[in-house]
Amino acid sequence: MIPEDFIQQLLARVDIVEVIDRRVPLKKAGQNYQACCPFHKEKSPSFTVSPSKQFYHCFGCGAHGSAIGFLMEHAGMSFRDAVGELAQSVGLTVPDDGGRRFDPQISPLMEIMQRAALFYREQLRQSKEAVAYLKGRGVTGEMARRYQLGWAPAGWQGLAEAFGDYASNPLLELAGLVNTGEGGRRYDRFRGRVMFPILSTQGAVIGFGGRVLAGGADGPKYLNSPETPLFSKGRELYGVFQAQAAIRRRNQVIVVEGYMDVIALAQHGVENVVATLGTATTEVNAERLLRMADDVVYAFDGDAAGQRAAWRALENTLPALRDGKQVRFLFLPVEHDPDSYIAEHGREAFERLVAAADPLSVYWLRQLRIDHPGESAEGKAARAQAGRAHLERVAAAMLRESLAAALARDSDLAVASLLPAPLPTEATAVRPVPEAMPPAEPGFARIGARRTTVRPSARPLSARTDPAAQQVRAATRRLLSRPGHAVHLVDLDLPESPPPRPVQLLQAVVAVCLRQGPAAHVGALVEAFRDSEFARDVEQLALDRDSELDAVLTDEELEAELRRLRERLEAGSLFARVPAVAVPAGLAGGGIIALAPQRRVVPELPERPPESADTHAAGADPDAPPF
Repeated sequence: MIPEDFIQQLLARVDIVEVIDRRVPLKKAGQNYQACCPFHKEKSPSFTVSPSKQFYHCFGCGAHGSAIGFLMEHAGMSFRDAVGELAQSVGLTVPDDGGRRFDPQISPLMEIMQRAALFYREQLRQSKEAVAYLKGRGVTGEMARRYQLGWAPAGWQGLAEAFGDYASNPLLELAGLVNTGEGGRRYDRFRGRVMFPILSTQGAVIGFGGRVLAGGADGPKYLNSPETPLFSKGRELYGVFQAQAAIRRRNQVIVVEGYMDVIALAQHGVENVVATLGTATTEVNAERLLRMADDVVYAFDGDAAGQRAAWRALENTLPALRDGKQVRFLFLPVEHDPDSYIAEHGREAFERLVAAADPLSVYWLRQLRIDHPGESAEGKAARAQAGRAHLERVAAAMLRESLAAALARDSDLAVASLLPAPLPTEATAVRPVPEAMPPAEPGFARIGARRTTVRPSARPLSARTDPAAQQVRAATRRLLSRPGHAVHLVDLDLPESPPPRPVQLLQAVVAVCLRQGPAAHVGALVEAFRDSEFARDVEQLALDRDSELDAVLTDEELEAELRRLRERLEAGSLFARVPAVAVPAGLAGGGIIALAPQRRVVPELPERPPESADTHAAGADPDAPPF
């Protein structure tokens, strides 16, 4: 890995206008420069380069980034290659090992993984068995090079050929390349397997997947690296480095189940494809996929295992759903997987399947009807109950309501009965019961002898509609253009731990601004967040149209605004919520008016006594070697 301070120094020396103009001729347009976008076809220029921000953005396809990002996207370079080219252009030398100031384990681990990958690639050239297997699967030499395919020899200690300190280097085991058996003797984890290196978005080898051949090593058909400081199976995706340019170009990512599916589809021209790593799609996977593109298509086998994997993917995608994003499900014929289907039917037929993939809502309702069949009241209620549990996990407000409406039509219920209760706001909160009423116990409201527990909703307001979140995001956005003001928000003493996500984002931006200093520009700050959990948030702030209006604020006004924000954050008053008031059981659903103070009204006397009176109110029931 390359030190952050070197990236900062590099981006301070290069001019993004010159970098892009050498490849895409630019024309001056006001304070910025324009051109027709190099990432999609267009007749009118919507590709803009800002010399003040050192940032590019296309208003047509959404492509954006720093000078490093442009070389990666336009020239298909790895992160290191892009940094190397820019460094050479301004007379800088990328630091060697001695110049790195990172976790002492990370850099050596990455070097070991790279050496192992090179060893496996060299072994593939010498293995007739592995080459025959790949050719039999239709893999060309070009694709084998693109995906850096290799071969782990069948011997117990093949890697000793690549590492002279094989018997003693502790990092080999930490990297998941070797295991230790009884007696302390080491042996290779991957033996007799075709090797699929798993790359980070910057092109670094962080893990491996190995596919055993017939007559090869014992163990599972596919074997992945274990959890290491570099690699977490539930967080990573196979093929993302090779696919990222195509994903951005098409604004679509196709998710498949296997390594060979990714390679086969890419070989036939469908390049915007990634795969999960031998496990169900996780919530982290889903969040990452929805940051990569607006259209996510899960393409699963049509067999029972594929159906189970799809349902798990749906359940784990629900919390990551966002309004304006689309998630769809494609099921192949039972006799096919993506690899075999595209080999037999071709690219156009596969792309027709993708175009016809079911939206999440359609697949969701269909599966609910399969799991809870019937048109009886009981069947519909069971579907509604199962569906409502899913709706509670959806944070995207408009999509949640749309899904609820679809479920309501299917189950003959009111939409309101399926939607989770919204969190009260200052505008809608029920006012306290008048002081003349008997005092209520904490958590209860009292009327007569009956009481009802208050359970405020745990679902927070959307960041788009929460004024507090918007205030914090505006301050964060302004720090990107004036990082020197981050000193006013150093060491926030917050009453809530962990703080709300907008505050976490603010703290992260403050930390980076302090590291890079007041001279840092937007491009360098955005680059510092590459691959972090806040990458998409920082990019969106940099592209926010309101950022152009921030320049009208004087330094004194911004400082005063940040100091007020600090006071409210540390006092815990910015995100303070009005507590909910219990609604008496007898008045549930009556709204605000039902709890308003009531005037005493003298009832009219009946002309004659009723024949009978009911004075009783109804109650409620409450793997190792042979050493």
